[in-house]
Amino acid sequence: MSKQSDIEALRPAYERDLAEGTDRFFEPRRTTCPWCDSDRLTTRLRTTDLLQRKPGAFVLDRCAECGHTFQNPRLNETGLEFYYRDFYDGLGEQKMSGTFGGRTKMYQGRARSMVPHDATPKNWLDVGTGHGHFCEAAREVLPGTAFDGLDFTDGVELAAREGRVEHAYRGAFPDLAPDLAARYDVVSMFHYLEHSTDPDRELRAAHETVRPGGHLLIEVPDPESRYARLLGRWWLPWLQPQHLHFVPVANLRARLTDLGFTVVAEEHAEAHDPVDLLAAVWLALDHTAPPEDAPWLPTPPGALQKTLRAALLIAGIPALIAGTLLDRFAVRPLSRRLRVSNAYRIVARRD
Repeated sequence: MSKQSDIEALRPAYERDLAEGTDRFFEPRRTTCPWCDSDRLTTRLRTTDLLQRKPGAFVLDRCAECGHTFQNPRLNETGLEFYYRDFYDGLGEQKMSGTFGGRTKMYQGRARSMVPHDATPKNWLDVGTGHGHFCEAAREVLPGTAFDGLDFTDGVELAAREGRVEHAYRGAFPDLAPDLAARYDVVSMFHYLEHSTDPDRELRAAHETVRPGGHLLIEVPDPESRYARLLGRWWLPWLQPQHLHFVPVANLRARLTDLGFTVVAEEHAEAHDPVDLLAAVWLALDHTAPPEDAPWLPTPPGALQKTLRAALLIAGIPALIAGTLLDRFAVRPLSRRLRVSNAYRIVARRD
């Protein structure tokens, strides 16, 4: 089937899902911080789904007490299913696989961050592994390590079929953790924790799964990045509505210590992905242009809309090139000094 045929086949289901509006996709709004329980909340950001352009509006609140930023009101299970559908799988699978599959150098850098702390881990569990591209690339850095993957999508099963992971676990990490107790030398969570409805429960699962003396490796978006403030809704790591929690590094360090970990490394510039300006330009262009066809649109865009979209995107090419050059050659070398690193990485040893 062609992509257009796939879209038309899916359109009736999306029409049924949206017939009652989007309010049913959300839990009641919280009045306290899910990290520290303070009631000192302020609105940090209001935005829409800028990547898929599915209907709905989303709010991120920030706790004035601890700095934790979180989606409020948060998507419920029905909402999470709706907004994840056709993003990483279905219609979006090929696009996401191409995006994640072409980042070998970045994945190998993540693997090397473990070398000073355990140069020869025997077994490694990558939580939120997706299609397993990190595990495939990391094997080149650590050829003696067996990499397993865990994810709640069918991408992890594809990773096993393609040989990127040795064992695939599909499901929620906290539910699977008791059967994996103290099994792994390393557990990694790369841009996973922000997707979780309960980050604290995920960290407890990690503590259960890592053997004593083993390590937990976490990388997440940094809500304290200056780019988060300067670029506003066009900062890609906000990634609404999929990202539910944004944890300041001090909060994560403290929680890991409370759980029985010792933080042995904290990296910012090393975790920075130099795409902020390019992504901001693209998101703004794509938001301004008429949308591409998608099954959640009531009708396909007409010929005029398609022409207008193409013309606007072509006109934006110089800005996209400028954003790319600034990201890679001007900002990246200064990311630590400018405090614009869009992520941070922590290595913690289980005591």
